[in-house]
Amino acid sequence: MMVLLAILVVFLFFFVRVAYETVTCYWVTPRRIRRIMEKQGVCGPKPRFLTGNILDMASLVSKSTSKDMDSIHHDIVGRLLPHFLVWSKFYGKRFIYWNGIEPRMCITETELIKELLSRYSTKAGKSWLQQQGSKHFIGRGLLMANGDDWHHQRHIVAPAFMGDKLKSYAGYMVDCTEGMLRSLKSAMESGQTEFEIGEHMSRLTADIISRTEFDCSYEKGKQIFHLLTVLQNRCAQASRHLCFPGSRFFPSKYNREIKSLKTEVERLLLEIIQSRKDCVEVGRSNSFGNDLLGMLLNEMRSKRGISGGFSLNQQLIMDEIKTFFFAGHDTTALLLTWTVMLLASNPTWQDKVRAEVREVCGSNGGAPSVDQLPKLTLLNMVINESLRLYPPASVLPRMAFEDIKLGDLHIPKGLSIWIPVLAIHHSEELWGKDVNEFNPERFSSKSFAPGRFIPFAAGPRNCVGQGFAIMEAKIILAMLISRFSFVISENYRHAPVVILTIKPKYGVQIRLTPLTN
Repeated sequence: MMVLLAILVVFLFFFVRVAYETVTCYWVTPRRIRRIMEKQGVCGPKPRFLTGNILDMASLVSKSTSKDMDSIHHDIVGRLLPHFLVWSKFYGKRFIYWNGIEPRMCITETELIKELLSRYSTKAGKSWLQQQGSKHFIGRGLLMANGDDWHHQRHIVAPAFMGDKLKSYAGYMVDCTEGMLRSLKSAMESGQTEFEIGEHMSRLTADIISRTEFDCSYEKGKQIFHLLTVLQNRCAQASRHLCFPGSRFFPSKYNREIKSLKTEVERLLLEIIQSRKDCVEVGRSNSFGNDLLGMLLNEMRSKRGISGGFSLNQQLIMDEIKTFFFAGHDTTALLLTWTVMLLASNPTWQDKVRAEVREVCGSNGGAPSVDQLPKLTLLNMVINESLRLYPPASVLPRMAFEDIKLGDLHIPKGLSIWIPVLAIHHSEELWGKDVNEFNPERFSSKSFAPGRFIPFAAGPRNCVGQGFAIMEAKIILAMLISRFSFVISENYRHAPVVILTIKPKYGVQIRLTPLTN
């Protein structure tokens, strides 16, 4: 009898605690945040129970993207962020909207953005909803880490993307690009003239990041990355339902498939990790390797630079590898795809960049050395303009982990701040009347206000791999443009969409013509 009574008491205690935390999370805290912001004049559309403004946003985006664009033009904010245009027009530059139970404040003021990203890098980070949405995809790797965990992970990973280590990847990039260019030429010799360049860029960047992360195990790495691509899409679809309590535990089709894919990815990763460990244990090697995986395993063994209770374990290493696949593959492939589209539809700039590459690289087939990359100034301007018009991420989120002061605003703990990168990059107020035109000349000078060009974020928490991405993009584009001229195919349909990142809905079809040096 006493045992049953004790079990009942424990059950009641557990039930009351769960009920209290649920009510606090789903009702009390969000309403408290809304009251605090309304007192400061920051309002927004009225949220619905549990779903917030999700249905309103989904309806607006569905309507704006239901048709393809009638021509190639770059006025895409109304297409991809229609809710931003509607609400900013009605509520002003600062407004609150709701992603389910999570209140989000949208800001576009560059001074506030600069302050948030530079001053509060450890006091603001990824929200619970974001972490849950990517939990099975990239886990708690650097992209989703917060506070001290983020600081330690950044400290460990950063050397892989700096100095001589960064330069050492150039050889992989040139070799892999040579392979892609040979395959394009071979296809043309067989009579093919039209190519969906996005598919080729995706395979190429997967090849490069596979070699960078896994070196000699890169064939198995490519198998892992194929599974991760599918897993990414499934997690994006399943995250729409996170606003409903307990949805991540439902045995739905998406949840079952996500679990199966995650298990298979981690099984393959563990095989690679174990083979590295076996080589060290039997004495065939005194190091786990010079690639990113080897660097992380060496760090785990040495425990160098780790303090404050932080532990670099096997699960975290797998999460870092998955994170850098996403950051180093998908986003770079999209940067390349959009840049090729822009150059294909702007032949004058294509000719200018080709002339620069030939002048800088000489008769080297367009393959720039590491020392030649800084001299490709026109190509760098084109890449920046591509990142401005089509940034990989349309928004940049941060959640306040404690009360902070941002400009004239008091930001309460638990409020998410969302920076609409796409809208800022297309702001006529910040960039001028030609804001929606392809004009790389605007980057001939770096004298523009901080906070208005943020494709890689900014401040201490900026993208650790941005140097890698820009180096990769320059090498690939320089080699492509020196071997081929290209124009947009008449079959190309301009229809940007957001699926985590900004993608061309139907790919980018171009027509290639080989050049003689």
